[in-house]
Amino acid sequence: MTLLQRLIEQAKKPRGFVGSLMLRIMNKAHSGMNTWLIRQEVINDGDIVLDIGCGGGKTLQSLSKINRSGKIYGIDFSEQAVKDSIKTNEMDVSNGKVIVTQASVSSIPYSDKFFDKITAFQTHYFWPDLANDVEEVFRVLKDDGKFIIISELYKINYHMKAYKTKPEIKQLFESVGFQTVTIQENTQKGWLCITGVK
Repeated sequence: MTLLQRLIEQAKKPRGFVGSLMLRIMNKAHSGMNTWLIRQEVINDGDIVLDIGCGGGKTLQSLSKINRSGKIYGIDFSEQAVKDSIKTNEMDVSNGKVIVTQASVSSIPYSDKFFDKITAFQTHYFWPDLANDVEEVFRVLKDDGKFIIISELYKINYHMKAYKTKPEIKQLFESVGFQTVTIQENTQKGWLCITGVK
């Protein structure tokens, strides 16, 4: 396995000391995307929010700050990511506002129509089966709820074989049942924001 392949594996499922270091790098690298999401004002105070692939927990922290009376859930299939997310959000975890669980997007451990908003930052291109996993997201999202993916375009192009183009991802969301699908691009940063409304 090459060094690049090892780093990709650590980004996909961080483990141990190197994984923890990678999670800290991700926390810093994703801060601009967190700000971009906040500016779009899609998260309302009081929302029940899920962040899929919560990584080092910085997004959970940002979501908690703008959603003071809501509840924030995070899932990640990396044990190291869960540990780091809990550490990053220690106070909110201890008072029950933030709940972090080790789980896969393919089998989200919550009941139907549980969440108002679901976010995924730089993770969907690692999901095992995007079409089935988007259906699983749809299942746990409330009616009129929003699912927001934010990712760098070059990572989508590098990691994905299907659903790389805007029409493909829009068609996928609509085939699952999302009523409205909007795609915004930050051309200066090379970021894409896909929002599906159930």
